[in-house]
Amino acid sequence: MKKFFAAMFAALTICLMSACGSAAEQNPAPAEKILVAYFSCNGHTKKAALEVAEILHADTFEIVPEKIYTPADLDYRTENCRANIEQKDSAARPAIAKKIDAAQYKTIVVAFPIWWGAEPRIIDTFVESFDSAGKTIVPVCTSGGSDIHAAAKNLRGLCKGANVLDGKRLGNINRDEVKAWLDSLKL
Repeated sequence: MKKFFAAMFAALTICLMSACGSAAEQNPAPAEKILVAYFSCNGHTKKAALEVAEILHADTFEIVPEKIYTPADLDYRTENCRANIEQKDSAARPAIAKKIDAAQYKTIVVAFPIWWGAEPRIIDTFVESFDSAGKTIVPVCTSGGSDIHAAAKNLRGLCKGANVLDGKRLGNINRDEVKAWLDSLKL
């Protein structure tokens, strides 16, 4: 009788262990956290970034300059406006008011307006503020007509060890098109 109960106990233990193993295999690993970080002066980029974050169920972070840009700072018709001066200096790194711990994110969507054909220098400050190795960086821009190619190329040079995707200019495309594009990235 003791042998019978010992055999039953062993069989039950094996079944329970197998069931636990199967349950663990059926439950996928938790989803990787995604961050949508954005810089926006006039609200256009913020709107696009928040839409991307909603679609991706991502956290958001607004990149706020330590010294806020005034309308005069952004008047590109004035040779010595702040934005023109910064964009002409590839080493310019405008300070950011607050930082975020980017280590917890595997994918970071970086949204910004195109300034004079490229990303604003504050975006360079942001991406250089964390270790990008092993991360996926997705550039997203807003622009009246410029594409994102120069900005994506610049970000590839700044984000050492990261997979910087080609990105996309969001302008006159609808939410369904944005969702289809994001789905195609398999983030």
